[in-house]
Amino acid sequence: MEYHTAAAALGALAHEGRLAIYRLLVEAVPGGLTVGVIAKKLALPGATLSFHLAQLQHAKLVAARREGRRLIQTADFGQMNNLVAFLTENCCGGQTCAPVCKPAVKPKGSRAKRD
Repeated sequence: MEYHTAAAALGALAHEGRLAIYRLLVEAVPGGLTVGVIAKKLALPGATLSFHLAQLQHAKLVAARREGRRLIQTADFGQMNNLVAFLTENCCGGQTCAPVCKPAVKPKGSRAKRD
C-alpha cells in the first residue's frame, strides 16, 4: 500500500460519522446495507450520508453495487486488511508477527460505545 492510499483511508475514518458508517457496514457483512437503512440507523440526512459515503468510497473502504433501484453499500475488508498490514509491516523488528485483521467476536448484545 502506498503512503497516499493509507493516508486517504485513515483520513476517511478520522471522522465520527464515517467511522460509524464503516462500523455499521462491517456488522452487515456480507450482504451490505441500502443507503436508506444506513441513514435511518444513524439518523443522518441524505446529503450528509452521501458525502460521507463518497469519502469512504474514494478511500476504497466501501463499495457500492446497484440492485435494481437500490444502492447497496458494503465494507471492503480487503482494503482494511491492506491498511492494517501497512500500519504493522515494520513491527517486531521484521519478525513474522503482524496481526491479520479479522472481524472481532463480541458477546451477544454488546455494542461499542460511541462518545
